[in-house]
Amino acid sequence: MGLEFSHLLYGLFTILIIITMVFRKGVVLPTLLGTFLVAWAFKGSVISGFTAIFNANLVAAQELFNIFLIITFMVALLHALKDLGADQRMIKPIQKFMVNGHVSFFVLVGVTYVISLFFWPTPAVPLICALLVPAAIRSGLPVMVAAVAVALAGQGMALSSDYIIQVAPELSASAAGIDAGVLSDRALILSVVTGFVAIGLAYLFNKKYFRPKNDPLSEQEIQSMQGFTESKNTAKTSNISTWSKIFAILVPLSMLAVMCVMIYSKLNSGRMGSFEGGDGAAFIGGVAVILLLLASVAFGKHKALDNISQHITDGFVFAFKAMGPVIPIAGFFFLGSSDFAGSILSIGEDGQTPAFLFDIVEATQGVLPQSTILAAFSILIIGIITGLDGSGFSGLPLTGSLSGSLSTTGMDPATLAAIGQMGSIWTGGGTIIAWSSLIAIAGFCGISVMELVRKNFVPVILGLIASTIFAILLF
Repeated sequence: MGLEFSHLLYGLFTILIIITMVFRKGVVLPTLLGTFLVAWAFKGSVISGFTAIFNANLVAAQELFNIFLIITFMVALLHALKDLGADQRMIKPIQKFMVNGHVSFFVLVGVTYVISLFFWPTPAVPLICALLVPAAIRSGLPVMVAAVAVALAGQGMALSSDYIIQVAPELSASAAGIDAGVLSDRALILSVVTGFVAIGLAYLFNKKYFRPKNDPLSEQEIQSMQGFTESKNTAKTSNISTWSKIFAILVPLSMLAVMCVMIYSKLNSGRMGSFEGGDGAAFIGGVAVILLLLASVAFGKHKALDNISQHITDGFVFAFKAMGPVIPIAGFFFLGSSDFAGSILSIGEDGQTPAFLFDIVEATQGVLPQSTILAAFSILIIGIITGLDGSGFSGLPLTGSLSGSLSTTGMDPATLAAIGQMGSIWTGGGTIIAWSSLIAIAGFCGISVMELVRKNFVPVILGLIASTIFAILLF
């Protein structure tokens, strides 16, 4: 299909969305307006523009609703564990391993990474900061460096792969029109490379500030310690206390079993089937629901019917707050894909479905250098730019769509999408911009968020460059 006025409009609004992100403004308005005008121009009917806005959001919601469900169930489970006090019991024993600042740094990294993989970093940060950061500070780790460890491991390395909950890979893969399982594997590898470089550099840059365990705390650290509220077990009866201990063991073992089954299924997909992409998210979601049921009943049989409803409601509220704005953004970029444009524009099976973004890229191939290096770093830069809105996820439909369109450069679209995912989430997920969820870590630790950004910036950027080069050489 040759370029028409509707293609030019789509390209114009794509550029406008990127510019809006650079200035850290919301992009929901231009995506909705762009969907309306592009559909109107393509169909030649203002009524088609109105229906396309609704259809685009409906298609996006249908494609992404599994994401909302997995977030809902995982957050609901975490709330049920809080009722029992099991969330605190799960990580309290780790405090005894914090014998000095160096060990504490890597303990924080490891625990934050594992918990954030299963529960996302935003719900996990309060728990980690309340229970582990004070112990790390007492062992000799400066509070600023403790915050760096939590941010890079959770908001950076864990969230950028999102390997267990699979929100980010599903968003990227849906927009790129590729298999989410392949993309999630690539993203996991790149997230680990980025994380190892960033965390390793952060450790080397800051280890000179570590102090012996018995040295007195600085004034800033004393103030930070005063800001931490002592954790209180909510278990009020011996019966609930017993269940708290049981679930503090049962939940980690269940999650470990899930990881083992998923890894085994990847290595032996013939016998057990494969838990990739949406299937993997469904598996962990189902396990979370059963644990949620059991935890709710354990907290109180007479309260279970009401409690579980409240926990699921709270989970949905959290999911829609976190992912709600992504729906109209994804709808606009789904419009640029031939896989979804037909449904959005109400084009019958015998009609010609446009692929606005792919058509634009194809038309400009003659003037674009065919370079995998240029394509990879272009997607990385676009990912970083889209992450400037402070979300980390809102840019994934764009980087995914561009990755699918730029596959003609000779680089696998799954690899390109994974690179864009790294740039977007490491930036907007909460490591190197102050208006992201990094504020929560700074707030819990009682430190300046701008100083935390400065500490993270160089290690993260070097980590992203290293992982992009790694992707070019390996994939």
